[in-house]
Amino acid sequence: MGEEILPFLDPLMGKLLAALQSSPRNLQETCMSAIGSVASAAEQAFIPYAERVLELMKIFMVLTNDEDLRSRARATELVGIIAMSVGRTRMEPILPPFVEAAISGFALEFSELREYTHGFFSNVAEILEDGFSQYLPHVVPLAFSSCNLDDGSAVDIDDSDEDGNVNGFGGVSSDDEAHDEPRVRNISIRTGVLDEKAAATQALGLFALHTKSSYALYLEDSLKIFVRHSTYFHEDVRLQAIIGLKYILTAAHAVFQDHNEGTVRAKEILDAVMNIYIKTMTEDDDKEVVAQACMSTADIIKDFEYIPIEPYMAQLVETTLVLLREESTCQQTESDSEIDDDDAEHDEVLMDAVSDLLPAFAKAMGFHFAPIFSKLFEPLMKFAKASRPPQDRTMVVACLAEVAQNMGGPIAGYIDALMPLVLKELASSVATNRRNAAFCVGELCKNGGESALKYYGDVLRGLYPLFGESEPDDAVRDNAAGAVARMIMAHPESIPLNQVFFLFYHALLFSIFSARLVLSVYYLFCRFYLFS
Repeated sequence: MGEEILPFLDPLMGKLLAALQSSPRNLQETCMSAIGSVASAAEQAFIPYAERVLELMKIFMVLTNDEDLRSRARATELVGIIAMSVGRTRMEPILPPFVEAAISGFALEFSELREYTHGFFSNVAEILEDGFSQYLPHVVPLAFSSCNLDDGSAVDIDDSDEDGNVNGFGGVSSDDEAHDEPRVRNISIRTGVLDEKAAATQALGLFALHTKSSYALYLEDSLKIFVRHSTYFHEDVRLQAIIGLKYILTAAHAVFQDHNEGTVRAKEILDAVMNIYIKTMTEDDDKEVVAQACMSTADIIKDFEYIPIEPYMAQLVETTLVLLREESTCQQTESDSEIDDDDAEHDEVLMDAVSDLLPAFAKAMGFHFAPIFSKLFEPLMKFAKASRPPQDRTMVVACLAEVAQNMGGPIAGYIDALMPLVLKELASSVATNRRNAAFCVGELCKNGGESALKYYGDVLRGLYPLFGESEPDDAVRDNAAGAVARMIMAHPESIPLNQVFFLFYHALLFSIFSARLVLSVYYLFCRFYLFS
């Protein structure tokens, strides 16, 4: 619900707080979970209730009986959520006793409590940032300890076939007719420990991200854990390791930037991270993990720019091609019948992440990206076919818009292939598609040179409805205004300025608080009227 919960906040919190104080333990745990959801949705509006809830949580966070530890875990989690909602200014002065109680909980040997406590420390690190450095000596060893736990997994092999391989997972098979391999009768996993490992891995990454140079003492040991966990057998742990590697790289950059002798080590860490990401993209079997590797790689390219990344570009391009062709390990499915709605959603997340790589390449390389883009263009455009769902087409359009923006002039060679798609998307029934198409058509006109000029009439006709009363989305209207502004910047002589300014004025009536639209009008007025 987000902010839509605000009208219900007072009566809802009244009921939850009453139940929290007078109910059995299991209902109290449910109430704490609900209050956490309310706090996350209400954000700053939760402040009037924070003090009372936090006072109650102090009671739960010192419980030590075995039957109470699950409630203590929920209470610890809730304090972290409230801290995120109310912010550093209000929480920092009152945090020490909560941190002390959270640390003491590790002596109680309850995995779920440790898991939620790592989440609590993650939230505290996010709100305190550099102020969290004082807690690092106390909490980092706890996270290391959880990461190094024996996960307790056990594989029970049916070794009735004496010739079988009983040394690993090689015998796992779903084919009932395959009798030549040993069978795995049972795989048992202590899921609580797995969840704890994932939470601890996440915490280490966030500690590194938010304390940066203060994390220097723990950098190397954390990196070893992330490298090890990047190939862990469970995807939840691998996912957090892939995220954490990016954060470790951020911290390493802060640690070594002022030390010449650290330059070599910084490059070694970058090399380790990039090689893991490239391997993950093609070989990991989990789409969410692969998607995160793609997004992290795109972020690194944007942060570090081209020169440090250049040694990896050939591999990155080949890896991107594999993903666009849907040939990576995580994209292999046994049959179409196994694809359900969740898989489709997962594919969308994955391909959105893959498409983020192309704009990152373009931003780092500028017009030098052109020969690489020529290799990626056809595999990308496969997702823009009419048979594809709307989310695939708008993914392509958004990707092309950013590529055009960052690559510049070479996009002119693709105008004839792209304009029909983008013009069609301007009339989409989906607001996201119209919004991305409006942005894209502006960038194509701005960077497409003479090749785009012949489409100006069609573009203006396509944009015109987006300024009208029938357009319900202000962001679409903003991007339409931006598109016309780019067209004027590229070819002012080809735009009927009087009509365009009337359109802008009319649109302002519907988006009076839209900063981008106001600035577009002001900029163009200054440029073409005051200074002409």
